[in-house]
Parts: sequence; C-alpha cells; structure tokens
Amino acid sequence: MKIEFRPLTAKEVECRVAMCRKDGLSLLLYKDARVDMRMLDATVGPLNWKRSHELIGDRLYCTVSVWDDEKLQWITKQDVGTESNTEREKGQASDAFKRACFNLGIGRELYTAPFIWIRASDCRIEEDGRGGYRCKDRFRLTQMDVDGGEIVKLEIVNATSGKIVYQMDNAAKIDERMYKVLQDRCKAAGKSVSAILGGRKPSEISINEFRMLMDNLEATA
Repeated sequence: MKIEFRPLTAKEVECRVAMCRKDGLSLLLYKDARVDMRMLDATVGPLNWKRSHELIGDRLYCTVSVWDDEKLQWITKQDVGTESNTEREKGQASDAFKRACFNLGIGRELYTAPFIWIRASDCRIEEDGRGGYRCKDRFRLTQMDVDGGEIVKLEIVNATSGKIVYQMDNAAKIDERMYKVLQDRCKAAGKSVSAILGGRKPSEISINEFRMLMDNLEATA
C-alpha cells in the first residue's frame, strides 16, 4: 500500500517570529497538530491511524501508526518532542506528534522553506525592555506552491497592516542577468552552458532550477 499525503496549503501553514532585531526579523513556517490529525483522517481514515507516547529517559516520544491493508500490520514512525515555553508536557507531546507526522511525509515540504527575512520598514519592531527587540505584528501565509516536494512560491502578508511583506517565486523564469551569471559560472568550470541546459532556451529555465545548476557547478568546480 502506498500512502501519499498531499502538500499543505497556505491556510494550513502558520508563521512564527524566529528572530527579531532592530533592522528586521526572520520568520519560520510551521504546522500545528490539528493539521496532522485532519490530514491523517482524510488520507487513511480516522480508524486507520493511532498515536501513542512514551517517556524514554527524560524525553517524550510519540509513535504514529498507520494501518497497511496489504501487509495487515501497523506501519509506525517515531520521533521525540521538545519543550515549549508554556505547558511543558503538552508542548512536548504535540511537538513529538508533529515530528512523527513529518516522518510519515506530512508537511515535509516545509523543510525546503527559504530563509524569510522581513525588513523593519514592513513591520513594527520595538525594544523589549531587556536589551532586545520584539514585534507584536502577526504574519499570514497567503500563497504557497509546492512542486516535486519543494516550496517554489511563497507570499506572506503582515496581517496587522495588510501589507505584502515577502514574496518568492522559484517557478519564475530566469532573466538575462541570471543567464549571464550562469554563462560565466559554466565558463569558469570549463563546461558548455548549452550542454548544461540540454539545448533549452533561458526562458525555459526556472529560478529554482537555476539555483540547483549553480550549486552543482560550484560543487564540481
């Protein structure tokens, strides 16, 4: 039995401030446990999966099992949770469950998310009174496209101001400037750009593929 979980939608992904400085902040994309529960219910059926928790040492582990009709057995994945800032036990249990679901393939595309930096001009950053900075604005993911298990397009809005503060489109095609950079990198690596592109035109190469080509050329240089 082959179980395939669909990619997450923008509405199922949340944004959390990971780091805040005077000049801006970084965001992390994450899913909550309710998303995993709904995905399991919809994909394998509410009666065909189960979860259990056990304490190993001082760490809480979660095991998520999915019933396999062909093998007539439970297929299990396990992972450990980390503490949350509040409600330690509940936070560990929820985190362990979400991590185990990652192992099953639910939301694994989130691991391909880029570094998301929001400029201070696009949010309200203030001193926190302890020598650091904080931002009370809320951010919402309004678009997320996934291709081949990788995030290729993102749009994030500052929900407090309503302003679009981050956009990424790796599915977009490269421009002349990027093509020139690729030509120069190929020349430095002693390779033919036409051979690298397989005879395709620059207008047929996505930004995501451009980045992979650049990484490969760097690795073989």
